[in-house]
Amino acid sequence: ALLEKDPQVSEPKKYDPTFKGPIYNRGCTDIVCCILFIICILGYVAVGILAWSQGDPRKVIYPTDSRGQFCGQAGTPLETKPLLFYFNIMKCASPMVLLEFQCPTTQMCVEKCPDKFMTLLKAYANKEDFKYYKNFCKEGLEGLTVTQILSSGLCPAMLTPSKPFTRRCFPALGQKKGGEITVGNNSKFDDGEGNIRDAKDLVAGVKNATVVIEARQVAMKIFEDYTQSWYWILIGLVIAMLISLLFIVLLRFLAGIMVWVMIVMVILVIGYGIFHCSMEYVSLKSEAGSNVTLKDLGFQTDFSVYLHIRQTWLAFIIILAIVEVVIILLLIFLRNRILIAIALIKEASRAIGYVMSALFYPLFTFALLSIVIAYWAVTAVFLSTSNQPIYKVFNETACDHSRKICEPANFSTSSMKAECPDSKCLFAFYGGETVYHKYLIGLQFYNVFLFFWCANFVTALGQMTLAGAFASYYWALVKPDDMPAFPIFSSLGRSLRYHTGSLAFGSLILSIIQIIRVLLEYIDHKLQGTQNKCTKFLLCCLKCCFWCLEKFIKFINRNAYIMVCAVSTGNMMNNNTLSVRPLCYWKRTLPSCFPGIFAFFFFSGRVKAFENTAPNLHYYWVPILTVVVGSYLIAHGFFSVYAMCVDTLFLCFLEDLERNDGSAERPYLMSDRLLKVLNKKNKPEPAE
Repeated sequence: ALLEKDPQVSEPKKYDPTFKGPIYNRGCTDIVCCILFIICILGYVAVGILAWSQGDPRKVIYPTDSRGQFCGQAGTPLETKPLLFYFNIMKCASPMVLLEFQCPTTQMCVEKCPDKFMTLLKAYANKEDFKYYKNFCKEGLEGLTVTQILSSGLCPAMLTPSKPFTRRCFPALGQKKGGEITVGNNSKFDDGEGNIRDAKDLVAGVKNATVVIEARQVAMKIFEDYTQSWYWILIGLVIAMLISLLFIVLLRFLAGIMVWVMIVMVILVIGYGIFHCSMEYVSLKSEAGSNVTLKDLGFQTDFSVYLHIRQTWLAFIIILAIVEVVIILLLIFLRNRILIAIALIKEASRAIGYVMSALFYPLFTFALLSIVIAYWAVTAVFLSTSNQPIYKVFNETACDHSRKICEPANFSTSSMKAECPDSKCLFAFYGGETVYHKYLIGLQFYNVFLFFWCANFVTALGQMTLAGAFASYYWALVKPDDMPAFPIFSSLGRSLRYHTGSLAFGSLILSIIQIIRVLLEYIDHKLQGTQNKCTKFLLCCLKCCFWCLEKFIKFINRNAYIMVCAVSTGNMMNNNTLSVRPLCYWKRTLPSCFPGIFAFFFFSGRVKAFENTAPNLHYYWVPILTVVVGSYLIAHGFFSVYAMCVDTLFLCFLEDLERNDGSAERPYLMSDRLLKVLNKKNKPEPAE
C-alpha cells in the first residue's frame, strides 16, 4: 500500500542495526497500479498517434470557405487570399457562431476586405466599379445580367466597409456621440435590393465582435507594455532570484534571526499596504465621482479608472487587514513551536548545502511538465481537427431538404436542387460517421484525464526524488562520506525503479478528484442562466467539498511519498509538520515582496528619481504584476525544495526517535541542534 503501514502501528519499531535509510533494502510498491499506469501511458501514446494521423491543424489556423477550402494556405491557389468574406453578414447570428458553425450565406476567400459602400446594381453600370466588385464574387460572371448573377448566388447584393478580425471580414461599425450606430461613417446603407436600412441592422450579425475587439485592444496595449518594459521585468526577476539565494545562504547561519526578521517584515509590509490604501482612501474623499460603487461602474477596459474609486481602496484595506489578523493569530498559536521550526530550518539549510543540486531540480520538473502540457495540447488540437468536412443544404425559404447532408460535387444536378431551386450546398462543420468519429469525445476525455494523471505523476516524482535525497543525508552516519555521490540522481533512480506504482496510485486519486472538480465547474457554467437557488447551493457545496478534498489528498500524498522513500513506517502521520509550513510560506512571500515594492515605485512614477528612467506605459500595473508573480514563482521554486527538505527531516527524526534510544548501541542520528531542542542526548560509549 502507499503508506506501507505495519500490522501494529502502536508498537515502537524494533531496533534494526542494518537499517541505512532509503538507500538499501528497497522493495517495489503498488505493482498493480504500476502496470495499470504503464498500460494507460501506452494507450495515451496510441491515441496521440491516431490523432496525429487523422487530424489537420489547418482547420484551426485557417478559415474555411463554402467549399471547405482553407483561406491563405501556403501552396494552394488561395495562398494570396487569407481573409474570409460573407456575402450577407446579416444572416449570421453572431461572430461566435461564425467561428464554430456555418452561417447560412455564401463565404469566399478574398485578398482584402471591402473598404467602400457599393451595390451590385450600381457597380454593374460602371466598368471600374464592377472590376472592383468582382474581387468579392465567384467566377463565371461573363454575359450574365444582375438578376441572373443574384439568382445564381455568384455575387453579394451589396458591399459594406469591413475590417479583418480573426481572419474574417466584419462590418466596420462605429458610434457617433449621440449613440447612433454607423458603418463606414454612414448611419444608413443600401442593401442592394432597393431598401435603405439602418446601420444598426448589422449589429445582430456582429453583436459580440465589439466586446472581443475591445478585449483585443486591451491585449495589444498589454503587449506593447511588455515590449517597453521587458528588460526591467527581467532585472526584477533576476533580483528576486538573487534575494532567494541570499535568503537560503543566510538561513544556514542566521536561521533564528532570519525567521523572526521575516515574520516582522511580512507584518510590516502588509501594515504599510494598509496604511497606503488608507491614505489613498482618505485623499479621494473630496474628489468628484469617487463615491461611485464598483457595481455601478461595471467592467472598464481602462483599469486605472478603478483606482479613482474609494470603494476599490476600501476593499484593499479589508483584504490586507484580514491577512494581517490571520498572520498575527497564527503567530500566537504557533509561538511555542517556532524554536523547533528554527532548528529544522537550520538543519535543512545544512542538508541543502550537501545537496546543492536539489535547488535546480524544479527546473527538471518544469521541463517534464512542459512536455506533458505540450503533448496534451497538440493531441487535443489534432483530435478536434480530425473530423471530415460535412456539407448541408442551406435555404432561405421552406425546403424539405433544409439542413440535410449533401455533396457539393453533384449538388447542381441532384433532386435536392431540383426541388429547392434557390438552395445551396455549403460547408457546415467538421464531423464524421465512422467508429473513430463516434468515440471522439471519449478520446478527448481520455486525453484530459491522462493529462491530469501525468502532470500529477511528474509533480509526485519530484517530491519523492527530493525526499529520498534529503533522507540519504539524514541517515548518513558520517556526512558526506556515507551519502551517495549524486544524491538527486540516486533518489530519482530509486523512485522510478521501486515506487512508480505508489507515485501512480497517489496521482491517480488526485486526478480523479480534479476531473470531478472540472466537471462541476462545467455544470456550473452551463447552469448559470437558471434561477434555481437550491441547485446553485448544492453545486457550491460540492465544489467547496471537493476543493477541500483535493487539498487534503495533496497533503496526504506529500507525506506518504516521504514515508515510502525516506522511512519505512506509516504510523507517524502527525500534524506537527504543519508547524513549519507557515514559515516556509513566509520565506516564499518575503523575497517576492521586495521586487514587487521596488517595481511599484519604479513603474508607477511615484518616485521622482525614476520619472525619466521608467518607460511610458498604458497600464503600469502590467510589469508590476508580472514582477510580483514571477518573483513569487522563483521563490516558490527555491523554497518548495526547502519545504520538502524540512518535512523529510522532520519525519526522519520521528523515525529516528522510534528506532533509537540514544544509547551507545542505538544512538540518535539527528544533529546536535535537534537533540538540544528535544532535550535528548546520545550516551557516550562505556569505557573499556
